[in-house]
This record gives sequence, structure tokens and C-alpha cells, in this order.
Amino acid sequence: MNKLKIGVLREEKSPPDKRVPLTPLICAELIRKYPPIEIVVQPSKIRCYEDAEYSAFGVTLQEDLSDCQLLMGVKEVPKDRLQTNKKYFFFSHTIKKQPHNKALMNSLIEKRIQMIDYETLTDKNHNRIIGFGRYAGIVGAYNGILGYGKKYDLFQLKAANICRDRAEMEEELKRVKLPNIKIALTGGGRVANGAIETLSALRIRKVTPEEFLMGSFREPVYCQLNPRDYVERINDHNFDLHDFFKHPEHFQSTFAKYTKVTDIYISAHYWDPGAPKMFELSDMKASDFHVSVIADITCDIDGSVPTTIRSSSIEKPFYGYNIREDKEDLPFNKDTVCIMAVDNLPCELPRDASDDFGKDLMERVLPSIIGEDTEGIIERGSICKDGKLMNNFEYLSDYAY
Repeated sequence: MNKLKIGVLREEKSPPDKRVPLTPLICAELIRKYPPIEIVVQPSKIRCYEDAEYSAFGVTLQEDLSDCQLLMGVKEVPKDRLQTNKKYFFFSHTIKKQPHNKALMNSLIEKRIQMIDYETLTDKNHNRIIGFGRYAGIVGAYNGILGYGKKYDLFQLKAANICRDRAEMEEELKRVKLPNIKIALTGGGRVANGAIETLSALRIRKVTPEEFLMGSFREPVYCQLNPRDYVERINDHNFDLHDFFKHPEHFQSTFAKYTKVTDIYISAHYWDPGAPKMFELSDMKASDFHVSVIADITCDIDGSVPTTIRSSSIEKPFYGYNIREDKEDLPFNKDTVCIMAVDNLPCELPRDASDDFGKDLMERVLPSIIGEDTEGIIERGSICKDGKLMNNFEYLSDYAY
């Protein structure tokens, strides 16, 4: 095992992000488990774990990280701060050719950096192995419940971002007394499972889609919808998952039937731009459209949820969509659907989200960096190296050079 010095970067993108890739405890555990590695941390006044907490675990604080072979952050590193010929881990937000990061992509190539993006780290079956999605779901569902309580003046909850941690947030949930509402959740991955954790903390009963559509209940319930529940093939009204993934344009939405009985809709599914929207804005004008709060965790602007006309912020998580006038309005007005579309939800519980992320990083990714990359995790996850795009990312050539 080769010696390796890892530097944890200070987050310098604006607005600042409080999350960290490695918590103090995880740093200490890595140093204990792998004696050949050294970890140093760049001082920061804004991260959720204070400098003193790293020092207390024996982790060295170091401003100049030029002697580190591997540099790790969370958000994009400003291009003028990138160091030549280094390995970097962070969310680069470049793989969809995001226009605002074209200059960053150019710099990664020019400076001969090996860019390993957390979003591109996959197992041999090409499934993502790390991310903050679970906490996006946990907080997104919480915000949906919070918004419903405010809209109908049922209860007051502390915003998740002013809770110290998830434990305090779940204490807040004990204030919640919901009527016999129905909550529809779309998705089956990490984000949706995180949302289910919050609904389970509220002891909300899960029912089948059929029960959800046809049944009446004396308690709040939710159903989890998969694609076969809300889309069908246009030509024969059947469903085939493989065909849906390969040709989403062949399908149409059947979600409208759920909008007639749903009070809160939580969107936590992956959406392909070729797939149909869950519903159209015109569908909202139907007299039996019943949804009053939408928590769009995926937050695709003009995406699967047409009311997500912009992202909202942690400080102001809600806005309204006026059904009669087809425009943004105040979130809790009578004629508006309350929309929650915060695009950085894990930042509301940065300590818990960082701990969860860091454990996955330690267990599933770093062994391939510290030892041999026998499963090809780092190879597949590297966007560029030595001034060239890697094979899996050559489609970025018109964007990167």
C-alpha cells in the first residue's frame, strides 16, 4: 500500500456549502485503519464541523494543500483554485454539459487533473454507489409536511436547517397531528427511501396504489408509485419497464387519476426529458384536482412536475402556483398549490448528511484509491486525466476543449 496524503478542501463556492466529504470521526477511523495515509484539513469558518472538532480527533489543520496527492471537497472548486496534476473528488456538475461550468471543465483538462466525480462513481452494474440523495428525501418529505401544516394552520414546525441534527428534526415531528390525508410518493431509489424514513417516523401507514385510489381512511396514509403505476404505452396502454427506459417518448402519463385523491405529492423519481410530465398545467384546472402541496425533491425546472417553475431556497422554501391565473403567487393562498422545490436539501442537515456520505465514501470508494482499483470504480468515475477525457466521457469533447 502506497503512502497517500489526502487534503479536505474548504468549500469556496458561493453560496457556501456547510457539508464535508469526511467528518472528524471518519478521518480518525481512516488514519487508524490505513496507517500509510495522512489526512489534513483546510481551516474553514463555515463548515458544519468546526476546526476544533477535527483537531480533537488528531487531524491536522493545514492551509496549504499543495503537498497532497488527493484533494476532496463537496461542491465545485473555483477554477483559479485548482492545482495542476492532482486528483480531485467533488461534484463537478459537468457531465450534462452544464453551461455555467464549461470554464471549469476546460481548466480540469488544461491542468491535467484527474477529476473523479462522486456522481459518476458506479458499481460493475453501473449503479451509483454514493450520494446525498437519502438526505434530500428525508428533508424534502419533512418540508412537505411542514408546508401542509402552514397552509392549513395545523401545526408549526422548526425549519430543518435550524435544527442541530436529524434527532432534533424528528423531535419536531412529534408536534405533527395530521388529518386523514393521502400522500402520493413517486420514486424507488435513495431519494424516495429517504422520504419514506420521514413518513415512517410519523407512523403514516403505507397502502397499495389500488387502496389509495379507491379507499377511505380514518388516518393519514401514503402510497409509493413506480413507473408502471403512472405511465402507459401510448399505442396499447400496457407497460414494459425496459421499453420505458429505452424509449420514454412512447409513453403517456396516467398520473391524473392520483391528483383527484392526493393531498400532498412528493416527487422523488428520476425523470428523463423524453418522458411525459406527471400532469399538465391544464389538468390542474379540473374541478376535481385535489393536490394542495407538492414537495418536488428532484427539482427539475420545467421537468416532470410542471409547477416547478423555479427552484426555491433553504431560507424561503415555498412558493405558490396560482391555478386560475397560471402564475407564481404566495405559497399559502386559497387558489394556489404550495410548491417546495429546494435544490440543495441535504444542506439543511449538513452534519447528518456528511456523516452518511462519509461512511459510504470510506467503505465503498476509498479502498479503491488507497489499494488497487480491482472493480474499476475509480477508472469508471474519472471524467478526465492527463489532459484528456476518459473513454466514457468522450461525448463531452465539444464542451471540454
